[in-house]
Amino acid sequence: MSLSLFLLFFIKKSKANSFGKTTIFLRITLDGHRSEFSVHRQVHIDSWSSRTQLVLGNSAEVQEINRHLGIVKNKIYSIQQNFERENESYSASDLRDVLLGKDKDHKMLLELFEEHNKEVEALVGKDFSAGTLERYRTCKNHLTDFIKYKYKVNDIPVHKVDHKFISYLEYFLKAVKKNAHNTAVKYIANFKKIIRIALANDWISKDPFLNRKAKLKRVDREFLNQEEIEMIIVLEIKMPRLDYVRDIFIFSCFTGLAYIDCKNLTKDNLVIGSDGEKWIRTTRKKTETRSSIPVLSIANAIIEKYENDPILKIKGLVLPVLSNQKMNAYIKEIADLCGITKNLTFHLARHTFATTVTLSNGVPIESVSEMLGHTNLKTTQHYAKILDMKVGRDMEILRDKFK
Repeated sequence: MSLSLFLLFFIKKSKANSFGKTTIFLRITLDGHRSEFSVHRQVHIDSWSSRTQLVLGNSAEVQEINRHLGIVKNKIYSIQQNFERENESYSASDLRDVLLGKDKDHKMLLELFEEHNKEVEALVGKDFSAGTLERYRTCKNHLTDFIKYKYKVNDIPVHKVDHKFISYLEYFLKAVKKNAHNTAVKYIANFKKIIRIALANDWISKDPFLNRKAKLKRVDREFLNQEEIEMIIVLEIKMPRLDYVRDIFIFSCFTGLAYIDCKNLTKDNLVIGSDGEKWIRTTRKKTETRSSIPVLSIANAIIEKYENDPILKIKGLVLPVLSNQKMNAYIKEIADLCGITKNLTFHLARHTFATTVTLSNGVPIESVSEMLGHTNLKTTQHYAKILDMKVGRDMEILRDKFK
């Protein structure tokens, strides 16, 4: 169905020159959104009829101007018909740009994405983390591959993005890139930010995400049980690189600190609490929320193991944390040596702290949420849902009452 289009030729009397002449403008109104511009013709203010939107008189100059206005009007309607015939979304600005020959200057999607990523890169360490930048870069790479795969071009105008484009993109991420559902949904969310930028700058007239909802599927994350933790702790390791990683992984299992927070942990973060015991007080890198964690004996033993390391002393750090890539690779080696078939990653240690170490041992979920630095209790409740043994113990109290 055609959008409601209204055209108005008008003059601005206040802009008249010393001879009483002023420029004729055309205002395009499309579904309530306006765009106006000069038609490059001038008229004496006394010769203009606002009722007929034409110049009064019969001179050759007047006839040429009125004929030009008619041609402009017809061209606008023709341009609208072309958009409708191609089933493309368009705005009042699009009609104007095509008429003025500026349609080739439409903002290109990947160019806009790259501009965004450069801005994020400049703010890493201030408003964004390096991980956020990496996610946006990966999303742009996937989008580049998709446009080449689907449209056989290197880039497309951002106004070409519609609901169908987004649906195809999600399918591409899942079927071609082999991303899991939640991963694909998160990339689409990253892409949505670029579309919001285009909307804010009036480079597109419609939000292609309107009425489109994508939900993350609940995933029960893996964690180590008590037996598996002990297998890693007692494992005889002769290679220093694996020994480092084992220590830091176990440290995370008993503190809940994420990789980057273990890496950035300084001696200033180790304090004596009001209970006279050692605590870790730090700010989570990801959410910038405060975490206060009592240091359990196993975690304290690991801290003491490295407290005299000369390199760590110079840097003021607590643990000899390797790169995230190496940590994850070496953790998998340790899992193989222990015969653990779960897909071990460093982040799994954080899940282990939330489940096996705390919740399953009766620590209230509010306290666990505080130690993990969660901004929402619902995030922590996810862990509680997967603890059958905790549910069993809670129900045992009820069984005793009924007995």
